[in-house]
Amino acid sequence: MSEYTIYHNPRCSISRQTLTILQENGIQPKVILYLETPLDANELSRLTKKLGVQARDLLRKGEDDYKQLGLKDPSISETDILDAMSRHPKLIERPIVVKGDKAVLGRPPENVFELI
Repeated sequence: MSEYTIYHNPRCSISRQTLTILQENGIQPKVILYLETPLDANELSRLTKKLGVQARDLLRKGEDDYKQLGLKDPSISETDILDAMSRHPKLIERPIVVKGDKAVLGRPPENVFELI
């Protein structure tokens, strides 16, 4: 079992580039297709802690769900944002790569070198 995990969307070119960097460096990560297997709010909370960010920082602000759910409102709680991302996984910025207790957002893909 790999010590690396990538939360991956194979339709996303950035996500594919990040996965390629890992593989070119001899890493075969556990691949989680988070759109097919959505994360629950607790898992998302653990990821934000590993990334060192707030849930709001992981939101894809260009998604229709972001606008329809009114997530721009600064009064929306961290808990509510995590719940929205759990229900609407397209809202999660990707890819996220985890190694142990650390994680990076693969935007740009070269960020993954921080974990290698």
